[in-house]
Amino acid sequence: MSRLAAWHRLGLAELHRRGNELELMHRAMGFATLALVTLAPLLIVVAAADPLGHGGFAGWLVDGMALNGRSADALAHVFGPTRKVISTTSALSLALLAFFGMSFASSVQNGYERIWRTAAAPWHHLWRHAIWLIMLMAYLYAQVQTRTVLEGPPRILLSMGVGVLFFWWGPHFLLSRQVPWRYLLPGALATMAGLVGLRGFSYLVFTPLLVTNAISYGPVGTVLVVESWLVGVGFVVYGGALLGRLICEWLGHLDEPPDQPGRTAREPTDRGQGPSALRS
Repeated sequence: MSRLAAWHRLGLAELHRRGNELELMHRAMGFATLALVTLAPLLIVVAAADPLGHGGFAGWLVDGMALNGRSADALAHVFGPTRKVISTTSALSLALLAFFGMSFASSVQNGYERIWRTAAAPWHHLWRHAIWLIMLMAYLYAQVQTRTVLEGPPRILLSMGVGVLFFWWGPHFLLSRQVPWRYLLPGALATMAGLVGLRGFSYLVFTPLLVTNAISYGPVGTVLVVESWLVGVGFVVYGGALLGRLICEWLGHLDEPPDQPGRTAREPTDRGQGPSALRS
């Protein structure tokens, strides 16, 4: 069997085609930019308000990127300490941070809508963005807290379990329950598996890269490495959801996508088709 035939047999060609259609890399870069510009300032304030004190936002990044030693110190030098943030943050500025953070939630929702080809949510569903954003911060906070309670395999299993639950619930909630729970589970599992792989990649690549970039370019080099890691996170989040949809199609749970040859006239278009494309 030729490599091309094996590629098609495994469905990797279709996954690649769908990724190009979704503009996966561009969407991942947009995810990283919004995360750094709109979400990170809000997380800095939340981390600074942590009553247990675990290194602030820098500690969150160190834990998420699996850094240690000099690379962790380089990150802490740029993003910490942040205790004085609380005394200089007014109610108005906190409200603005939350408002801009919701644009990040809106971007994630749009990505899920494109993947599952559901109808766009109406404007008055903005409250879903706020709740998803709160749950995201709670999820990240819980992930950091586990390192003070557990370590080794128990922490890994707990973190993975909580992560699967979050990425299972998130699309269902943002898409206004247009996609059944059972169709979203493969995507949640794929997303969490991708994040585990990204964590290993970060430990092997970003740990030494942070040190060399900090020496060569200073704080700018450190921020560039963090931005690159966020691009990887965005790629995994959207790519995992896309893979989950393809798994459902391979199992025969979903209708053929509208751009496939031989579709019937009853099948909806790429945007605004609603839940009618999902069959049990």
